[in-house]
Amino acid sequence: MMNLSFFGRKLQHLFSPYFQFNFNSFFIQLCYFMIMSVFGYLGLKVSKPKTYVKPKNFDLFYTSVSASTVSSMTAIEMEVFSNSQLVLITFLMFFGGEVFISLLELVFARFNNNSFTSMKNDYSVKVSTNNSLPIKKVNDQIELGLVSIPNHHSSQDQNQVIDVNYDINNKDMLLRSNSLKYLSHVVLGYFLVLQFVGTFLVSMYMSFIPSARQVLREKGIKTLTFSLFTIVSTFASCGYVPTNENMIVFKKNSGLLIIILPYILLGNTLYAPCLRFVIWVLEKITKREEFSYLLKNSKEIGYGHLLPALHSWLLVATVLGFNIIQFVIFCSMEWGTQITDGLNPYQKFVASLFQITNARHSGESVFDLSTISSAILVLFVVMMYLPPYTTFMPIMDHKTENDAKRDKRSLVECLLFSQLSYLVIFIILICITENKSLIEDPLNFNVFNITLEVISAYGNVGFSMGYSCARRLKANGSCKDLWVGFSGKWSNKGKFILILVMFFGRLKKFNMKGGKAWDLS
Repeated sequence: MMNLSFFGRKLQHLFSPYFQFNFNSFFIQLCYFMIMSVFGYLGLKVSKPKTYVKPKNFDLFYTSVSASTVSSMTAIEMEVFSNSQLVLITFLMFFGGEVFISLLELVFARFNNNSFTSMKNDYSVKVSTNNSLPIKKVNDQIELGLVSIPNHHSSQDQNQVIDVNYDINNKDMLLRSNSLKYLSHVVLGYFLVLQFVGTFLVSMYMSFIPSARQVLREKGIKTLTFSLFTIVSTFASCGYVPTNENMIVFKKNSGLLIIILPYILLGNTLYAPCLRFVIWVLEKITKREEFSYLLKNSKEIGYGHLLPALHSWLLVATVLGFNIIQFVIFCSMEWGTQITDGLNPYQKFVASLFQITNARHSGESVFDLSTISSAILVLFVVMMYLPPYTTFMPIMDHKTENDAKRDKRSLVECLLFSQLSYLVIFIILICITENKSLIEDPLNFNVFNITLEVISAYGNVGFSMGYSCARRLKANGSCKDLWVGFSGKWSNKGKFILILVMFFGRLKKFNMKGGKAWDLS
């Protein structure tokens, strides 16, 4: 059994340079989201909805993909789903969020690190008896090299040198392994504690505020289901809410919006700075060497959400800067308009802050987007397009010119287009599939509305202009206003293309270097 285990680890070490498809690779995550979407669809299809009219199968699959990729594009009214279906959607959002996915990456990183450490221990026995196999360091790992030792060294001296080098490097590897373990525990605690606290706070608010409790009672939504669903959705940056109107029905409940508001940032744009802050606090309290190692060696750890201190501070400043710009523009143009009627100044302030904060990636709405001015909608499109960790970094890159010349791009990187290029292609394809509607219903189906829907799906946001029968140029007696997204009125071909956009947006981190081979000068 020991020999078989040793042989397996040797094969893993031998082929690892040739097969770089580790557990956080593009294909693994793509399969993960596809499998989860299929199981989600089957669960929604088998379970009974709240209404007697069952949703279409393709719309159920569309909803499952939206929940799994945390995109929250709606083709079915949310109040159609029964309590069991809402719980299922909650699980899809829970397991599809970026923090949970990064936690899985940490677990697999620990597994790979432990496998390599075990293999090193097996090799150490062989090293102590073979004087022609000293140890050398490559990429912070210890490999075996065929370097001869001069004959004038005694066997005892050789063993002492090898033992000292091995002990030093083995200690570093052990510290790294323990640091990965502590990091995974911190991320897990961060993830679960915030979910529990948020669900508890929302439940308490619903229990003590009659107006909010009355909304759930009229809609037949359980308080616990609503609380858990909303917090999981917000933290995962999905944007689904169990009510048809999203958060519009709660726009006067400023207390509820304030409870939910931090979760928009804690699970998305400010997750990295908050995680570093938690580790810093734990290091000050416990004085553990592992926490100090994590703070000083964030890049070496390989966890993409653990950023260096300067980068974290610049990210916080960038996020706050974007929010201030959006808030000033939004309030200057919409403060006294029809969308804020019935709200006092305090409620307007909280609702406006809630709306612009959601524009980055969460997608919950307290205002109908179709009634917001076009200038703000264009600003929202830009915000949705930007990646979560977009940062203004006015610092010099220490990479030298020679290093830049040696940085040759692979064939795959040269063939890739930029993110924006793919989005233009998707918009063109959707305009082709919806060409008939563009001609017959131009007020609902126009290029800007389609663009906003595509960028929203790409950013996994969920903002939508919706669809209104009143905007139709030709009256249609069969047209019925529903609380669904604009894409809910598209053909199945158009929805399928948007599904591709949702997958593409959820995995866009693997193509951030796309288009770098093109020179537009």
